[in-house]
Parts: sequence; C-alpha cells; structure tokens
Amino acid sequence: MSKENTLFTIIGVLLGFIIGFMFANSVNQSDTHQHAAQNALPDTTVSQPQTLAGEHPAAASNADGSGAGGMMPDVQAKIQRAKDEPDNFQAQIEAAELYYQIKRFDRAIELLLRANQLRPENYEVVLNLGHANFEAKKYTEAERWYTTASIKKPDDINARTGLGLTFLLRQPPELDRAVTEFRRSLEIDPRHEQTLGALTDVLLKKGDAAQAQQTLQLLEQVNPTNTDLATFRSRIEQLRSPTRS
Repeated sequence: MSKENTLFTIIGVLLGFIIGFMFANSVNQSDTHQHAAQNALPDTTVSQPQTLAGEHPAAASNADGSGAGGMMPDVQAKIQRAKDEPDNFQAQIEAAELYYQIKRFDRAIELLLRANQLRPENYEVVLNLGHANFEAKKYTEAERWYTTASIKKPDDINARTGLGLTFLLRQPPELDRAVTEFRRSLEIDPRHEQTLGALTDVLLKKGDAAQAQQTLQLLEQVNPTNTDLATFRSRIEQLRSPTRS
C-alpha cells in the first residue's frame, strides 16, 4: 500500500524478469547459440524467475558445496574445475551460475570477469556481469556493464531496463536518468508491463502526475489486473489533491 512497498513489488518483478534470463538463456549456451537464445527471451519471462531469482537449489547451500543435497558432488566438481582450469571458459560460467544461485554474487562476479577476459566479445557474459553487480547492489559497476551491453545490443530490453534500475536504486537516486532508460526500454517493447510499472513509479516520485497518469493508462491496457494499479491511482490522487502531500 505504501510507496515503498509498491516500488519493491515492481523491482521484485523486474528482477525476476531480468535475472530469470541470466543463465538459462545465455551462460549455458555456446556462442553459436547466442542469437537463438536472445530470440527466445520473451517466451521465458514467466517461468524463469522462481528458479533463479526466488528459490535456490538446496544442493548448493554453501559456497564450497558442503551443504546437504543430492547434487553436492556435482557442485563441488564444477567449482573445483573452475579453480583447476582458469582458462576454461565454460568452467568459469558453470561455477559462476552456482555461486549466483546461492547469492554469492562476489564469487559469481569474479568468475564472470575471468570469463570476460577469456572471451571479451561474448555479449551474454557482459550482460550477466551487469546482473550480478546489480544483485550485489554495486549499482555503479552494474551501470557500466549494462551500458556496455546496451551499446553492443541497443534493442535488448534486459540491459536497458537493468540500466534504468541502477539509477532508480542508487543513493541518491537519479530519477531523470531512470526515466530516460525506461522510456528507451519502452521504445523496444511499448507494452512491457514491468517497465511501464517502473516508469509510473519513477514519474510519481518526481511528482509528475500528468505523465504518471498517461503511463498508468498504458499499464491498465496491458494488464487490467495488475496489482499495483490501485496504489498508483491513489498516489496520483494524492499529488493532485491540494489538501494532501
């Protein structure tokens, strides 16, 4: 009901949207499959978030693979392989995925950086470095990687929306820059529900009731049952009311 809760709801959905693509459609793909994986992104926005952004495999409950679970030997083997074969691109990627799943973003970043050194042209590694730094709340670093990704592929809504979120969540937030990036995302997909929600929220934070109303109307057209609609309407009314702040 509060502004803060609405924001966190939007961000949670957006994180699911972005992070859901992270390894399933990129780092486990060979370079020859990158284009096909990118084309498949819109079809996975619903099914992926609960796997990577929500529940995490119990088998990898500790960073060293010492947690209980049937996959523990496999986890240990993949992590050890990355240590033993520092020049093995796929080994770094597989270990980075495991660390990401257990929220050891520092280790995931380290391994992704190594993978980036091995194959600096690999777009998905660049994008995933943005994701991992974002999850680690390293928003300036995330901005750098998302910007690089956006230059490489200007039509990738994942990179563009992630970039906007780095401006929204840093302290102090840079709301104008967030608006710019969210609008660019909507140029890619004008009906992208989560970005419409994020843009509505940012416009309300800026006190722009008129623009927020326009964006809210688009959001209502895309999904009339969106759970944030009522809160957005209330916030717009508050901005327009001379008796309420």
